[in-house]
Amino acid sequence: MTLALVIPAYNERHTIAEVVARCRRVCEAIYVVDDGSTDGTGRVLENLPVTVIAHPENRGKAASLVAGMRAAIAEGANAVVTLDGDLQHRPEDIPRLVAAHKGNPTLVAIGSRFERPGRIPVVRRLANKFANYWISIACGMPIRDSQSGFRLYPRRLIENIPVAQGLEASFVFESEILIDAARAGYGIEFVSIDPLYPVGAGRHSHYRGFRDTVRIFRMVARKILSGPKPPAHFKPTQRRYESGSN
Repeated sequence: MTLALVIPAYNERHTIAEVVARCRRVCEAIYVVDDGSTDGTGRVLENLPVTVIAHPENRGKAASLVAGMRAAIAEGANAVVTLDGDLQHRPEDIPRLVAAHKGNPTLVAIGSRFERPGRIPVVRRLANKFANYWISIACGMPIRDSQSGFRLYPRRLIENIPVAQGLEASFVFESEILIDAARAGYGIEFVSIDPLYPVGAGRHSHYRGFRDTVRIFRMVARKILSGPKPPAHFKPTQRRYESGSN
């Protein structure tokens, strides 16, 4: 499998160098999308051994992910791992997603934080549970962690991304592509990871709880009302493991 990593970055100058350094121990094909950062992230990236895709203005996470993934498959990747640039995902866990994907070129592997939900801030935990419930209905199967951005996508899914990518779709994208993948018959496997919320990472989350949750809910409601449902035989799985860091 030819693997590439895609990291959307918006104002991540405090953390992006460490994320890239740790990713390089796992994979050398790294694409960082600088989404109109205003904090000097671009200057940090100039000195890093990565392919940089620079947006002149902020276009949102959806556009960053799509730009990075399409650049990666255009250069030969047949699977792409996405992870955030703020140290909320442990690059050392990437091989676990690859292992889940191995042998099934149509599998989407997702890092699930809900084996240890007590480590997730209460507000985020409740919002994620709400999203998981409705997205599970839209997918037609239990979805363990619909909001995790730590994922492995197969090439074929990336080549046929049908969902919106504008600024308003910024945090809707990862929920919508999950629903569309399930309905198209792609496999989904959840790999347990530790919830990480680093202290002093340099910036607050770009997710705006009420606004972005409403946007996600509207998309999910539209999907539920429109159908169709995914293949009846398809069920996701959950893989447990000890991450090695507590």
